[in-house]
Amino acid sequence: MTKQILIAFTLFFLNTISSAQISSYFVKGKVINAQTKQPMQGASVFAENTTLGTATDQDGNFVLELPIGGYSLVVTYTGFNTQSIRISNTESNKIDIEMTVKEKSLEEVAVVSTGETKNGLEKYGNFFMEEFIGKSKNSGLSKLKNPESLKFYFSKRKNRLKVLSSEPLIIENNALGYNIKYEMDSFVHEYNTDITIYTGYPLFEEMQSTSEDQKIKWKSARESAYKGSILHFMRSLYNMELEEEGFQIQLMVNINGKDSALKVKDYYQALNYNQIDSTSPVVIKPNQNKIGIIYINEKPEEGYLSENKEVPAGFQFSTISFLPNKSLSIEENGFYYEQNDFLINDYWEWNRMADALPYDYK
Repeated sequence: MTKQILIAFTLFFLNTISSAQISSYFVKGKVINAQTKQPMQGASVFAENTTLGTATDQDGNFVLELPIGGYSLVVTYTGFNTQSIRISNTESNKIDIEMTVKEKSLEEVAVVSTGETKNGLEKYGNFFMEEFIGKSKNSGLSKLKNPESLKFYFSKRKNRLKVLSSEPLIIENNALGYNIKYEMDSFVHEYNTDITIYTGYPLFEEMQSTSEDQKIKWKSARESAYKGSILHFMRSLYNMELEEEGFQIQLMVNINGKDSALKVKDYYQALNYNQIDSTSPVVIKPNQNKIGIIYINEKPEEGYLSENKEVPAGFQFSTISFLPNKSLSIEENGFYYEQNDFLINDYWEWNRMADALPYDYK
């Protein structure tokens, strides 16, 4: 082997090793009180919808290691407004965060002034559990540990139910083997439209067990929950592996008030798939504002079919509706944004917190 070939081989080998080793990155920063400029010790810092979090030290500093991809970095502290910042391994991740004292918003004051519903948990508790935790088979093995923290407010004039919580909700998911701490921002159900919208900041923690059988059950249940999920779809779309992973795409058009599906030959062209380089997010902007997603490798749950008798029974069908002229960005780990610019319906809507998996699930 000549010296030139040896050098070339060595450089190739080192680059290969270097690329293989870059599987995570660090987020560093400091949390301070916005008014006093003093460091805040014990602030909770975590990547939303993951198992990854930490707390600030006595100087308000934190360091968090994350797998490659995008996340919403969330900072919470009792009595202060929650901060959420989008981060990615492609950006600078030295972050200083100023926390502001929480004051009741005008909306919260208005809700509270209408009066909390007496026996709200008794009247609306089961409904809340179905809308928040879900009605899937996994929901039967999931439990809200602190339901007493919920406060229910019903407006007769608006025909609206709003639910607040005095503390983070603690969900024990024995089906998938996770404890979930959920900082609930809001929960609203509009009875006139039968639409429920809830937002919050979940942090997952893997349950521990000495039973190998239990570990196998959790592993199997997680794999089942992942297959056909929106997380599975986003990762498959990012990697241009939709067909290989069992997904099909349709463009939805409205004809005489009814949705009709248009088959497409090239999924990525129909979605206007675009990625600047291998480290950048994938951006899609479909040719229609509504797309249908078929997952052919799994059938819908029986409970879903019994409630939706008109849907196909042979595959899972979900839809994503985009606001006009809005696009969707997807990171390598399946993290997608801006999540307020589109709605998810049909089968994916059936899957609530009992079927949720963290972004660091592999």
